[in-house]
Amino acid sequence: MLQRSIFLPVSWSGLPLRVQCRLMKNIVILISGRGSNMEAVIHAARKEQWPARIAAVISNKADAGGLEFASKLGIATVVVPSKAYASRAEFDAALQQEIDRFAPDLVVLAGFMRILTPGFVAHYEGRMLNIHPSLLPLFPGLHTHRQALAAGERQHGATVHFVTAQLDHGPVVAQAAVDVLPDDTEDTLAARVLVQEHQLYPRAIRLFIEDRLSIDHGDVRIAAPTRH
Repeated sequence: MLQRSIFLPVSWSGLPLRVQCRLMKNIVILISGRGSNMEAVIHAARKEQWPARIAAVISNKADAGGLEFASKLGIATVVVPSKAYASRAEFDAALQQEIDRFAPDLVVLAGFMRILTPGFVAHYEGRMLNIHPSLLPLFPGLHTHRQALAAGERQHGATVHFVTAQLDHGPVVAQAAVDVLPDDTEDTLAARVLVQEHQLYPRAIRLFIEDRLSIDHGDVRIAAPTRH
C-alpha cells in the first residue's frame, strides 16, 4: 500500500510573496470540532521544540472537543460563535479581532468549517495554512472521500496549502497520497488519509516556522534547511 509524502510547488496566479516572520513565532489554530489535526500539530511543536508557541485555539463552536484538549495544556482558548452574527462578514470581523489579539505569525485551519470572506483571507495572506482531504486540485469542497470513490480514483490523499479567496485553490505546500483499495468505504479511506494528515500538517507547518517557504509568482518554493 502506498504511503508517501510529497513536497512540491504548484502553479497559482498571484504576485510574488515572501513568507517571513520573526524568530519566535505565534501560531493560532482554528477548529470547529474534535481537532485531531490540531492535536497532531501541538504534539509535534512540543516534541520537536519548534521555535514557536501555540498562542491560542479558537473555535466557532462552543462544544468543539478540541477546546478542552487545548485548555488542559494551558493554551488560551476562545469561542467566536458563528451563529451569533447576522452575516459572514460580521463573523469574520469578530474572528479577526480575536485572532489578532495573539499577534499571529501563522493561522492554522484545522477542521475549521467556515468559508472565509476575501477580506479576511487577504488580511492573513501568506500566513494562513489549511489541510484539505484530497489531492488538490481534485475534489475541492466537501465529501472528498465519497467523490474519490465515485470517480474510481486509484489514489487519494491530503494537501496542505496556503489559503486564498478561492476555496481550496491556494498554493500547495505539501501532499500525501494513499492507495485506494478495492474494498474501501468512505470511512476506511478517510481513516487512512487522516493518518497521513497527522504527519503531513506538522511537517508543512514546521517549514513555515523555519522560514523555508516562499511564494514566487504563485509557486511555493522550499528552501534547504539552514546549516549551523
